[in-house]
Amino acid sequence: MEIKAVAKYMRISPQKVRMLVGAIKGKPVEAGLDELKFMPQKSAGIVEKVVRSAVANADQNADVDVDALVIKNILVDQGPSLKRFRARARGRGTRILKRTSHITVILAEDTL
Repeated sequence: MEIKAVAKYMRISPQKVRMLVGAIKGKPVEAGLDELKFMPQKSAGIVEKVVRSAVANADQNADVDVDALVIKNILVDQGPSLKRFRARARGRGTRILKRTSHITVILAEDTL
């Protein structure tokens, strides 16, 4: 059985989130959360929050053992970009894209 949690429209670039996702994919939930706690990136706190949400979703299901959960997959998709302009020389403006992310965490029970 798979348990899922999604965080949409998070104000961080997907590229920055994908950097640390590989470090916790495939690990038990407790080990993944311990690693995220000591990572200095902003995205570590965001991913930790989504993983905890997935664990809370699993806790609502009676036939799921929360202690045996493994982070099966984490998907980071690009959301809509906020378009902003910065004033430049000679009256010009350049576009700044403030990117957003959709983060999906999928947990599964360890089948050992």
